[in-house]
Amino acid sequence: MAAELDLLLTIFGETLDEFFTYETQEVLDGVNERNNCGRMAVYMQRVADAYGLKGYFADTEYNRKQNGRIKTILDRKAKVVTINCDLILHSRGQNTAQDNLIAIEVKKREARDEDKENDRERLRALTKTTYDDVWSYDGVILPEHVCGYILGVYIELNRQHRVCLIEYYRSGEKYEERNLIF
Repeated sequence: MAAELDLLLTIFGETLDEFFTYETQEVLDGVNERNNCGRMAVYMQRVADAYGLKGYFADTEYNRKQNGRIKTILDRKAKVVTINCDLILHSRGQNTAQDNLIAIEVKKREARDEDKENDRERLRALTKTTYDDVWSYDGVILPEHVCGYILGVYIELNRQHRVCLIEYYRSGEKYEERNLIF
């Protein structure tokens, strides 16, 4: 099933709404981002199921690909880099036509700029469909390196000002940015 971007944006939006409805105090208290992502995964799974995305899973820190191998991407220099993403919505390799739907990276405002940029670079790589035409994700055979996420989202939580920066990525590029007050 090829999921449409609009559907994924709706699922992400409703996930974030539920997250901030129930978890704002934890964000304000400075709870670790892994906990934030774990809670967000609970809401994302519920919302995805409600929209009929059966066979897809909201997983945190998931680092496996086909045959149980470690997930990798190619960085801008075509160097193989092992990865795990904070939160993903995917079929765990079971739907070769469209395995990867949403990749989310979460950072606190006070995190190091280098770490923030690494997350953004990871989202660029995860949302690419090809690497310099050397290989591509054809929807039949899963690629050697993880790619093909329809939607990438970078979230930066500023608890002091109760603002959430959201950057959206697709096809290897950031295409939109907005702020959400929580």
